[in-house]
Amino acid sequence: MGTQVFKYNKVFILESGVSLPSLEIAYHTYGTLNQEKNNVIWVSHALTANSDVFDWWKGLFGDNDFYNPKDYFIVCANNLGSCYGTTGPLSINSDTTQPWFSFFPHITVRDQAKTLEVLRQHLGIEKIHTLIGGSLGGQIAQEWVFEKPTLVENLIIVATNAKHSPWGVAFNESQRLAVKADRTYYSNKEDGGQKGLAAARSIALLSYRNYNTYNSTQQETNLNKSSDFASSSYQRYQGEKLVKRFNAYSYVRLSEAMDSHNVARNRNEALEHALATVKTKTLVIGISSDILFPVAEQQFLAKHIPNAQYKEIDSFYGHDGFLLETKQLTGVIKQFYTLKEKETLKIKVTI
Repeated sequence: MGTQVFKYNKVFILESGVSLPSLEIAYHTYGTLNQEKNNVIWVSHALTANSDVFDWWKGLFGDNDFYNPKDYFIVCANNLGSCYGTTGPLSINSDTTQPWFSFFPHITVRDQAKTLEVLRQHLGIEKIHTLIGGSLGGQIAQEWVFEKPTLVENLIIVATNAKHSPWGVAFNESQRLAVKADRTYYSNKEDGGQKGLAAARSIALLSYRNYNTYNSTQQETNLNKSSDFASSSYQRYQGEKLVKRFNAYSYVRLSEAMDSHNVARNRNEALEHALATVKTKTLVIGISSDILFPVAEQQFLAKHIPNAQYKEIDSFYGHDGFLLETKQLTGVIKQFYTLKEKETLKIKVTI
C-alpha cells in the first residue's frame, strides 16, 4: 500500500511547550492484522529515511524477507520534522498560511515518539509484537517504550545509544554549520540551503563509514593523479544525491532532535537507573566498525536494560552497516526470538 496520511486535527504540544496547530503523519502499512492482533511489527526509521521501509531496508523487510506481509502487519511512520509527508518545516503553518521553513519549532526525540503513539491510537493497535529501529530510529523506539512500558513485547535497537554523545552532537553541529553557511538557508524558500545541505551530507558520510571503507572503495587506480580524486567526486555525488530527495530545513531540525536524546532527561535518574526500569524484552545490536555509535554505547544499553541480549555484527561499512548487513541482522533476530521462546517455555514448565 502507498503512503497514507493521518490528520490529527488537534493542537499538538511539543516537549518544549510550543504548540503545533495541527499534525499530519505519513505512514505505510503492509500485510494484515491477524485475528489475535499480535503480529504487529513497528519500524522507527533513521534521520533521512521515510515510511516506506520496504524501499530502504530491503533484505530484512520485503515479500520474501524475514519481516514479510504474509506473516506480519508492518507499520512505519515518517518522523515528525521530516519532509516526506509528516508535519515538518515544509508544512503550512495554519496560523500564518505560509510554510514554516526555518521557523519550524525545535523538536525532540520524545516529540517524535509521541507522534507514533498518536498514530497507534488512530490505527487501534493495542499491542506491538516488535518495535525495531536503528540509529535515530533506535532512539525514538526507546523513548516510546519509556512512555508506554507495557505496549511493546520485543524491542530491537541497532547502532544506537541511551544518550547522544558529545561526539555525535559535534558531528551534527558541524553539519548544521555547513547548512547555515549557505546564505540561501535564510531565504526561507523550499530550495534554501541546498549547497549547505550537500556539504553537510559530505560531513555525515565520514561518520557513517570509516577509514578502511574509504581506503578500499575510493582507492585510486591512477597513481599519478594530482586532482579530481575518487573520494572527492564520491563526496560531491552523495551530497547532490541527498539534495535531490531531502530538504535543508528538515535536516537541521532532525539533527537537533537526535542531539536531544537522553532517556534520563527530566526523569530524575541516572542513565543506568532509567534503563533499569525497562521491562520489555530487548535485543541490542552493535556494529563492530561503527565510529558514530561505537559498540560501547550498545554494550552500555544491554548491560543496564534488565535481561537484554547484546549481539555484535561485523561490517565493512561502519554505521551504515545497520542498513546493509540485513543477512546478519536476520540471523541475530531469529536467534533472539528462538531464545525468548525457549525461556518462555522454561518458565511455563517450572510453574
